[in-house]
Amino acid sequence: MKKNEQYRIVNIASMLFLMLLITYGCGKKNVVKTAKEDVGGAKMVVISTKFGDMTVKLYDETPLHRDNFLKLVKDGTYDSTIFHRVIKAFMIQGGDPNSKGAAKEQRLGTGGPGYTVPAEINAKFIHKKGALCAARQGDRANPEKRSSGSQFYIVQGKTYTEAGIQSLQTKMKQRNPSAMQYTEQQIKDYIELGGTPHLDGEYTVFGEVIEGMAIIDSIANVSTARGDRPHEDIIMQMKIAK
Repeated sequence: MKKNEQYRIVNIASMLFLMLLITYGCGKKNVVKTAKEDVGGAKMVVISTKFGDMTVKLYDETPLHRDNFLKLVKDGTYDSTIFHRVIKAFMIQGGDPNSKGAAKEQRLGTGGPGYTVPAEINAKFIHKKGALCAARQGDRANPEKRSSGSQFYIVQGKTYTEAGIQSLQTKMKQRNPSAMQYTEQQIKDYIELGGTPHLDGEYTVFGEVIEGMAIIDSIANVSTARGDRPHEDIIMQMKIAK
């Protein structure tokens, strides 16, 4: 795979897993900008696809991401965009405005609204299956772990044994002594639901799918071309659920 700083997938080898960073490219300089528009207290969004609907709940503990996402939904930014990057047993990624009506050969993943959102990484929220998370540029270009202004991913991941999670936690602590310590409930979620725990503490998790979990699997199972774009476009529409 060709390396490109704006599109890169960072591979970190270890004995137990291959770590893939969710990235997006940005042709504009990062700008401090947050949503100020009144969104009427709404906290849930319906994402509609040809496979069915997913309802996502947005977290109050990540207000910058919550309000920004709701504003973009209200503005129609996500309507007719596609899930442009799909990796089975990992995640499904969308939110690139350039994907609207994009030609099959068009390379996607660099689009955005022209600003980034400050990181709101919270140890309370993990990359369990169904987690709604913000894509971002890699650490070299983005040491503050600021999020893309529009691109997001939804976790599919895989299930783990308790021993597997404990081993992974130990390795994470060895690399970073300040790495989060999982609670019993979080370990249970990774055992029963699955997810991508190696991304915890690296990306902002700002919501989760509460209805339509099977839609994640349907999208993740489609065939993809080079660059992980599905052969057949998976178009989305979004609306705020009151």
